Amino acid sequence: MSYKSGFVTIIGRPNVGKSTLINQLIGEKINIISPRPQTTRNSIKAIYTAENGQVIFIDTPGIHQPRNELDNYMLEAAYNSLEGIDLIIFILDGSTYWGKNDQLIYDQIKNNSNKIIFVMNKIDKLSAQDLVKKQQQYSQKVGQEVIPISALNKKNIDTLLMEVFDFLPEGPQYYPADMITDQIERFVFAEMIREKIFYLTRDEVPYGVAVIVEEVKERQNDDYYIRANIYVEKKSHKGIIIGKNGKMLKKIGQQARKEIENLLQTKVYLDLWVKILKDWREKDNLLKRMGYK
Repeated sequence: MSYKSGFVTIIGRPNVGKSTLINQLIGEKINIISPRPQTTRNSIKAIYTAENGQVIFIDTPGIHQPRNELDNYMLEAAYNSLEGIDLIIFILDGSTYWGKNDQLIYDQIKNNSNKIIFVMNKIDKLSAQDLVKKQQQYSQKVGQEVIPISALNKKNIDTLLMEVFDFLPEGPQYYPADMITDQIERFVFAEMIREKIFYLTRDEVPYGVAVIVEEVKERQNDDYYIRANIYVEKKSHKGIIIGKNGKMLKKIGQQARKEIENLLQTKVYLDLWVKILKDWREKDNLLKRMGYK
């Protein structure tokens, strides 16, 4: 059996389930997810290795109309991920309808020289009759068969993987078999903290939050000390994240620590600080400092 390998970009509008699909494909949680759109800000490589080959999936920020410099960065990261790849997976939301952001993406990729696999996610929310109807509608839109999946329930994930391998070229193993992402630990820790902020805080707060892990230290008893700064744009947002008597920050820390401990398989002391950095999403130098440039 020939060994296949390649790079596959997963693209779609915000909150369509790209990160959930990536995590299910890899079998580990490496990308943060939340019910809110625009959770993913960077293009993140996730590595799937099997006996017959290796797939490097590239998760991308959801494509949407930009409102600030951070949004522009996210849009640029998503479109840059289409360069130098072997395959595109375009995810559509089966539970809603073809929207303007779907059309925006389709117009951008329809003339791409790479093979495109169209996927309809969230079929767990559809009746059998609605599933057939929506699949037909989307297939007519894109001019080819659309694969129905539920990333949340792992429905048809194996079918999608088989389709991916069908179109990949023969190639080498790019990464060690036990490697699941190219991201350094500090980035993964910061994303886990940011995810808890998305889940636990309200309204516009999460969109103005960035997390930087400033220190990671393995101590003599084999546990870890991790110090991270949570940056917000407004004093009111700082108050929300800290919460009354520090309760919200404590809750964020407890949930993030538990997830980091599961990843590291050891005890973790997580030291969180909240700082104000006004309008950081609008300033190039601050975006670079946050790792978004």
